[in-house]
Amino acid sequence: MSDFQQQALQLAGQQDSPDWLSELRTSGARQWLKTPWPNRKTEQWKYTPLAPLQKTEFAQWAESTAQWQDQIEWLELDATRLVFVNGVFDPEASDALPAEVVRFGDANAEQQAVIGQHLGKIVDSEHHLFAALSNAWASEDGVLVHVPKDTKLAKPLYVVQVSTPGSAPATANQRLLVVLETGAQASIIEHFASTDAEQNGFVNSLTEIEVGENAFLHHYRINLEEENLLHVGGIHANLQRSSQLRGFTVAQGSKLKRIDYQINHCGEGAHLDLQGVYVPRNKQLIDYHTNVQHKVPHCTSNEVFRGIIGDSAHAVFNGRIHIHQDAQKTLAELSNKNLLTSPKAEVDTKPELEIYADDVKCAHGATVSQLNKTALYYMQARGISREEAQVMLNFGFINELLQDVAEPAVRNYLGPRLARLFSSNSDLLRHIQSEEA
Repeated sequence: MSDFQQQALQLAGQQDSPDWLSELRTSGARQWLKTPWPNRKTEQWKYTPLAPLQKTEFAQWAESTAQWQDQIEWLELDATRLVFVNGVFDPEASDALPAEVVRFGDANAEQQAVIGQHLGKIVDSEHHLFAALSNAWASEDGVLVHVPKDTKLAKPLYVVQVSTPGSAPATANQRLLVVLETGAQASIIEHFASTDAEQNGFVNSLTEIEVGENAFLHHYRINLEEENLLHVGGIHANLQRSSQLRGFTVAQGSKLKRIDYQINHCGEGAHLDLQGVYVPRNKQLIDYHTNVQHKVPHCTSNEVFRGIIGDSAHAVFNGRIHIHQDAQKTLAELSNKNLLTSPKAEVDTKPELEIYADDVKCAHGATVSQLNKTALYYMQARGISREEAQVMLNFGFINELLQDVAEPAVRNYLGPRLARLFSSNSDLLRHIQSEEA
């Protein structure tokens, strides 16, 4: 057991939590303490050292007095906004919650039963170390989204997790449970942000999703925290018969940023469409691990991830598709493309395909390349400046995925912010975005 494991568990024990979560917290603590700390020989953490966690003495988040609202760039959309600052619910910055959404601390007996049925059951904490920490840290500020049978969440739910500076590096645990019953529909946007480029701290976030029969969920995860904030996150979902999950994720890097997607096809006819963009730069690190489990027949999945890695940054992508023996008639595809914009940039990509059924159609592939010199020359020969050509090629590499985002507000929000990573020339950016549109 590492010093960080001991320290994190002590902080978790200080968190206010309802009594009915005590069993989950106890089992999570036991699992957290007995699990060996990952090192470079641990396959799932081979390229992602946890030294930034081990080298920092953390404290619990203190209440922020900073005027953080003016430092957050909000999405502009008609949605129900739910805001947490340093892991603590902020009612003044939040909207009135619909009946389908409740904090764990405010849950009634019926909602507590739903939480007890699903919380900690979708994620496998034995194979996901930081999920065990999240269980041990389950608090009153967890959120349940429960959409009843054959109903639709009236507005998108916009969950904003803000990290603000404190007197010492601090930790926050963030938990979201989404349960869609048969025929239900919802759109959920998770937005992680921080307000200070020099801010240190650690965020452990975990989202569990149960998509019932014939249900449909749009899920967005936006990780745009500043460079020094450490983040480990996980999205774990069960897809039942004829359900659909359409997910989109985007992330800037940091000293440590690790995001896992674990998707389980549990019912025939389930479909997953998952797209992702990652753009580390400077000396940042970002690691995406996806694991799609096809357990039953007649299911489909399509994954497309693209990364642009600049400066001395390092990216990791590990995409695994597991076709179980009974999962006949499966259609599964995985594509990962990476663009290196610096000779010092680095990416480790590992697509995996494990098939035990004989009547399936599967494809997977990964590429790593640099900017096309021929394309650069062609554009410059036609009067386009080198800077403009580079920005167009960089932004065009990911813009195809951005244009496929279903929610216009997310699309319009991300476009200019990602373009800014490639140039500080505002006039040039406006021109590029108008050309791409």
